[in-house]
Amino acid sequence: MWKKPLILASASPRRQEILTLAGVPFTVCPAEGEWAPPDLSPSERVKALARSKAAQVAGTHSDSLVLGSDTMVVLGDTALGKPRSAEEAVEMLLSLSGKTHYVMTGVWVIRTDEAGNAVKEDGFTDVAEVVFYPITREEAENYVATGEPLDKAGSYAIQGKGMRFVERIDGDFYTVMGLPGGRLLRFLTDFAPDLQK
Repeated sequence: MWKKPLILASASPRRQEILTLAGVPFTVCPAEGEWAPPDLSPSERVKALARSKAAQVAGTHSDSLVLGSDTMVVLGDTALGKPRSAEEAVEMLLSLSGKTHYVMTGVWVIRTDEAGNAVKEDGFTDVAEVVFYPITREEAENYVATGEPLDKAGSYAIQGKGMRFVERIDGDFYTVMGLPGGRLLRFLTDFAPDLQK
């Protein structure tokens, strides 16, 4: 049990669902933007984006624990973000067809004091390997027509209709969904043991 809710710096319903399943009380205060240096590796970049979100929200909340998170799909040397159009979503899915890619979720937590100053912060990146079945253009177009992939990194939702494309996963399912639940719980236990009953 937790003595107080943490603040989730994200409007993602998937992250909210994962925190609810994990039994972590939270309130939502989405960050309005994100930034990371362009020359970082994907693993470091996704963690920097999570830190950017957490820092933005932590700056307006005193005596709080703020969680920022960001998820990125990486195919080879290319990071795949959210598609900008239905056509781009189709092409993104076809680029993943029959291949192995990586889903990286960065996490950053900031604790503030009563004056609103950051007194402790730390984070990590969790990585899952995902293998897709071969996908036809018709399958990709039919899936994109559902609207589900249009706000998802990599253009698919593993917890939704996008499950049809996933052959196997090596790693945490919840990392692919948007927040590594088990690892996060253990991280929070070490980060703020005094906030747990």
